[in-house]
Amino acid sequence: MRITTMSSREFNQDTACAKKAAAQGPVFITDRGRPAHVLLTFERYLALSGPAPSIVTLLSMPGAGDVEFNPPRADPLKSETDLS
Repeated sequence: MRITTMSSREFNQDTACAKKAAAQGPVFITDRGRPAHVLLTFERYLALSGPAPSIVTLLSMPGAGDVEFNPPRADPLKSETDLS
């Protein structure tokens, strides 16, 4: 895997080059010399992020039952609405 670094200016001037470099590995895009963004292929992104867990998996995790959920109650209507 090859890591490429380019400035924001270089990226804006040659996005095709950045996309070709991303096929070989991550491309670090810098702003004023500091890393600001990373360009990856979509396949590499999916490999890094992994599959999204299902709601069943999330609810069956240890400690999931310890979460308190107390939504605020809606205020009753102050006056009746005349629909005639």
